[in-house]
Amino acid sequence: GRDITGLPPEQRRVGILFQDELLFPHLSVGENLAFGLRATIKGRAERQRQIETALSDIGLGGFAARDPDTLSGGQKARVALMRMLLSGPEALLLDEPFARLDTERRGQVRSLVFSQARAKGLPVLLVTHDEADAEAAGGQVHRLTA
Repeated sequence: GRDITGLPPEQRRVGILFQDELLFPHLSVGENLAFGLRATIKGRAERQRQIETALSDIGLGGFAARDPDTLSGGQKARVALMRMLLSGPEALLLDEPFARLDTERRGQVRSLVFSQARAKGLPVLLVTHDEADAEAAGGQVHRLTA
């Protein structure tokens, strides 16, 4: 309900998740997540608690100190997804965000993303080739054909 086109990117509050996870290779998994945390979250202990909770939510509890290069593709995708959610976006743009996840994790992470989006009233634009992803989003589906 507001025009964000004139705002600088950091003020738009749009969470973007691409097909490639784009983690920072020089930061640990926990530091990648900390990068996404809003500046309003103060105190080292609280920031660490939020990181550990986020890792637990995506099935990667205890991975905070890990190097992103040691993660599988699906694990990297989950970290990138959670980093985006931790930034407190007001809208989500998702480009095949679940494509690299195995079937079990796909359903779990899909549910996490869409339940958080619904709870926060976030508009979501999802691009996917997977019919189940589109249905799970619970909104209008527009199909593009060649």
